[in-house]
Amino acid sequence: MNIGNELSKDVSKNGDQQEYYTIGEVAKMTGVKPTVLRFWESEFSNLHPRKNKFGHRVYLATDIETILTIKKLLYEEGLTIKGAIQALENQSKKYQPYLTNIRSQLEEILQMIRERNRK
Repeated sequence: MNIGNELSKDVSKNGDQQEYYTIGEVAKMTGVKPTVLRFWESEFSNLHPRKNKFGHRVYLATDIETILTIKKLLYEEGLTIKGAIQALENQSKKYQPYLTNIRSQLEEILQMIRERNRK
């Protein structure tokens, strides 16, 4: 899911997107209540917002994308939580071969850079 439009509304004074979002901001952006967000954290292993020095949850753009995906799976597609978890796992497995290939290519590039720097 692309949340660029939502995130582009939250621009800081210097023109950059926010890096972290509070649970209240995320609830407002996604239309999911904070209590539901906290529950989803306990059910979905790939939803794990960081906590700031005060112990408050802070969400990254990737967390918000995950929330919107979960919301779509549960509310629009009608999956159960178990079904949504399985769908997210299948989605991750779908891209694994591509990610493995990209990683090996990056390792080759890194090796070439190291060899060039030795000369």
